[in-house]
Amino acid sequence: MHFEHSERARTLLAQVETFMAEQVLPNEHLYDQQARAQTVPATPAIVQQLKAQARAQGLWNLFLPGAHGAGLSNLDYAPLAEAMGRVLWASEVFNCSAPDTGNMEVLTLYGTPAQQARWLKPLLAGEIRSAFSMTEPAVASSDATNIRCSITQDGDHWVVNGRKWFTSGAINSDCKLLIVMGKSSPDHPDSHRQQSMLLVPKDTPGITILRDMTVFGYDSRPVGHAEVVYDNVRVPLDHMLLGEGRGFEIAQGRLGPGRIHHCMRLIGMAERALERMCRRTSQRVAFGKPVSEQGVTVERVAECRIAIEQARLLTLHAAHRMDTVGNKVAKAEIAMIKVAVPAMACKVVDWAIQAHGGGGTSNDFGLAHAYAMARALRLADGPDEVHRQQLGRMELKKYR
Repeated sequence: MHFEHSERARTLLAQVETFMAEQVLPNEHLYDQQARAQTVPATPAIVQQLKAQARAQGLWNLFLPGAHGAGLSNLDYAPLAEAMGRVLWASEVFNCSAPDTGNMEVLTLYGTPAQQARWLKPLLAGEIRSAFSMTEPAVASSDATNIRCSITQDGDHWVVNGRKWFTSGAINSDCKLLIVMGKSSPDHPDSHRQQSMLLVPKDTPGITILRDMTVFGYDSRPVGHAEVVYDNVRVPLDHMLLGEGRGFEIAQGRLGPGRIHHCMRLIGMAERALERMCRRTSQRVAFGKPVSEQGVTVERVAECRIAIEQARLLTLHAAHRMDTVGNKVAKAEIAMIKVAVPAMACKVVDWAIQAHGGGGTSNDFGLAHAYAMARALRLADGPDEVHRQQLGRMELKKYR
């Protein structure tokens, strides 16, 4: 199957690639310096500066279809996200970073006009950031029906009680909104209608951010992955999304695009790791010849190229299916890439680390952090095992 990107997508890709080369890549070290120097986590000044430039050039909200965004299909957005993925923080420059992308999609699809005016508008403008609060330390959150965080009605308010962790983005002082998934109807006979989602302003009394979770030792500041306690947090009834018992439905609608966006960016990350591997091995000599001429290196470079191309084609196929038959029908293709692409990225980055020797284990080359991100994405948005189980059942169903 031939995946043809539109002329507009090709034009935007050229602009994004130029912006990455001229504005983002030269400022990688400055970003690290500014992020490390902060006492209060916030979007670094260099990112704010680059966001203004990207928006002025029309390179903004490229992920979002429809009137609120750039109107691109998933297929057209894929190469743009891949280009952004070459630098771990670059997607925020174009207002295309998680978890804000998923939260903007949720508000676009399910928000009331009042909710959109209060939260979607400043998110689309890049004026605030947001977080998605779903995973819990007390239960296996890969099964969303396990969620224990409670949402109860008390007069004209909802009251939230529970503990969440890996609430990405919540430690950032620019984060103003938490989208919280909790159990509002624990006795409903349908276990998938027991959950609801609330829009909770971060400054609401009763919210305590306990700590910033590390991921393989990285604290990911200034975005972070917070552990959050909700202690009798009260929000008005009109802060619920879509309606009581619709939380699981919203989560499924949110995670499909989020999963493919992660995969798109991971392909860009893997491409850059392979590029670094090729450059590094061409510059280093061992046992009388460049490392790039050693048999194992040549073989691994070839295997990396094959793996990246396979992952890209599978991702483009999933994007095409999402565009043509919808996310629900394309759930098998989404599950396939969610298993295949992080595994590919882990392998490519791991071999790049090996080719760099001891330097690869530091973060001087960005590989150690890239590996941590790729490995974490075998768990985020559903672990490999859940997606394999879903895929296996769908395949076996054909023969019953």
